[in-house]
Amino acid sequence: MQQKPLLEFPCLFPIKIMGINNQDLIPEVIAIISANCANFDMNKDIMIKHSKNNKYISITATIMANSQVQLDNIYLSLNKHELVKITL
Repeated sequence: MQQKPLLEFPCLFPIKIMGINNQDLIPEVIAIISANCANFDMNKDIMIKHSKNNKYISITATIMANSQVQLDNIYLSLNKHELVKITL
């Protein structure tokens, strides 16, 4: 018996990234996502929040995901970045 996939593609998918508050984090995250998602619009598909003490940044990037492979590639690239601490 085959299980139904958890996601049906294409679908809107929010990617949450938390990292060190550094001037390079947001452009690096945008570059990683844009390299893997041609329809990503950094002007409307991203939300940024700073931590209370301004030490960390929380980024939510909502993409139109086309496959599990695409999501895996994005998460692997984000998790390799030195400024990224957590991805959800």
